[in-house]
Amino acid sequence: QQQVAESGGGSVQAGGSLTLSCAASSDIYDGAEGHKCMGWFRQAPGKEREGVAAIYSGGTSPYYADSVKGRFTISQDNVKNTVDLQLNHLKPEDSAMYYCAAARCWYLKRYEVEYEYWGQGTQVTVSS
Repeated sequence: QQQVAESGGGSVQAGGSLTLSCAASSDIYDGAEGHKCMGWFRQAPGKEREGVAAIYSGGTSPYYADSVKGRFTISQDNVKNTVDLQLNHLKPEDSAMYYCAAARCWYLKRYEVEYEYWGQGTQVTVSS
């Protein structure tokens, strides 16, 4: 059973919008101490995977990479263990495979190495 699964990728023209969704298995959090962290990362061909946004159920404001601030919005449903990423004003440089990650946490986790559970990714392609 896949513990993290993304959906919602696709192709869009520059300036358009997409919503990515991610669902994490309750097994990740049930019976464990800590809060729920979920994050979005992306990897373009020939580039390293980078953090895009992250959110923490403990109440800290979400994290956004500078390149997406003001354009992307992350939101979390702590009951359903889901996280959405709203992508607005998309640019060709946003084209990448987008990955969702989940972890138990006591603080907002921003970095790839801090996440234990990963989805298989969903492709976002933005044409100019």
